[in-house]
Amino acid sequence: MNLTIHWTFLPHTDADASLVFYRDVLGFEIRKDVGAHRMRWITVGPADQPQTSIVLNPPEAADVTADERKLLGRLIAKGNYMLVFGTDDLDKTYEQIRAAGAGVVQELEDHPYGVRDCAFRDPAGNIVRIQQAEK
Repeated sequence: MNLTIHWTFLPHTDADASLVFYRDVLGFEIRKDVGAHRMRWITVGPADQPQTSIVLNPPEAADVTADERKLLGRLIAKGNYMLVFGTDDLDKTYEQIRAAGAGVVQELEDHPYGVRDCAFRDPAGNIVRIQQAEK
């Protein structure tokens, strides 16, 4: 079996702020931007990986009650959704993202289980973890 990641979905709470973070801070290209205001879906991804996309979607698009919508908002803000990226220069990547003003969740750290990484929050509160890619 040969599977690849085609799409993954990540909730946003502010489409414009998410657009700035994923485009301007992380450097992803915008592939689609549909809808308006809070009901807006933005598809982003690395320019050199056209087969892999992240869809930033409004959580209220789901068929949920008002109470469930509030709970979803709290879960998003607490960082219950996460993306993990790899980079070949973690130090440089960390400094660029930190300098852009992203909220640091975890500074550069070498873990005893062999992973070196750091973590940030996107504008909604989702965790963006970045690891040093294996050579």
